[in-house]
Amino acid sequence: MPQQLLFAIEVTLNGLMAGVLYALVALGFVLIYKASGIFNYAQGVMALFAALTLVGIMNGEVPFGHLINAALGTNVHHFGWHVPAIPAIALTIGVMVAFAWAVNHLVLRHLVNQEPIILFMASIGLAYFLEGFGDLMWGSDIKRLDVGIPQGINLWIDTVTFERFGYGFFIDNLDLVATLIAALLLTGLVLFSQYTKQGRALRAVADDHQAALSVGISLKFIWVLVWSVAGFVALVAGIMWGAKSGVQFSLSLIALKALPVLMLGGFTSIHGAIVGGLIIGVGEKLFEFAVGPLIGGATENWFAYVLALVFLVFRPQGLFGEKLIERV
Repeated sequence: MPQQLLFAIEVTLNGLMAGVLYALVALGFVLIYKASGIFNYAQGVMALFAALTLVGIMNGEVPFGHLINAALGTNVHHFGWHVPAIPAIALTIGVMVAFAWAVNHLVLRHLVNQEPIILFMASIGLAYFLEGFGDLMWGSDIKRLDVGIPQGINLWIDTVTFERFGYGFFIDNLDLVATLIAALLLTGLVLFSQYTKQGRALRAVADDHQAALSVGISLKFIWVLVWSVAGFVALVAGIMWGAKSGVQFSLSLIALKALPVLMLGGFTSIHGAIVGGLIIGVGEKLFEFAVGPLIGGATENWFAYVLALVFLVFRPQGLFGEKLIERV
């Protein structure tokens, strides 16, 4: 088998793994948009805040330590203990559920039946508030996140492919684990949406708020539930990306890569988020492999957005989005 073809297969596999992570980030947008009609600009910052909180809990950092020290003249930064990864993740999930309740109680319930642009602007304000709040709470320095996920080249895959093809595939262990976890989470969320009472209530709210209210579905419960699930999704995304590149404020920009995924798959489709993520992940890797050397490289920075622009021109609702028909 030609080496170029083997290299293309390796690139495709890495693209599929990146695409699953893109789909995971996009899913947070889809869940909130389906339930409340809000395009949640804060989803990326939620991933950052969740990762910062997890690192802070694991390292035993004092929340708002810098602020307390500046106000009281103290020099306290740590409690003196470390929390294992699993309990720390459980505590962080609790923090994200509390955040979901606060968003509903302090923001959403005051904006019921408002124009979509008002809800969108509220999510922008929420994003900047949460970013500043995270800075005050945990500090702005780059943090190392280690929850026990193995990293580095998978030697078994490298050995097997080298013995079989004479070319060893470079597959990162972190990418493999992240793909498996993201795939399981995506599968679980699809099953939750399709086969549970709460999932059916979520789909009913997405179809018609008033009709859902008329049959006894609580919008407050659904909104808290969906923001909690989106917070959990943000936590998983924050763990995967934070373990790879460190927990830093640029982590919030991962949400930007989810935008082309949403444009391809559709803003209201869970399946669309999955398919769109895989298309973007594989497409940007193969395009860089085939065309990048001819035009100077770095095509992964813009390929997804150009592809999304093409979809906006010819199919603005995305592959799985609902086509709007206006009668005049």
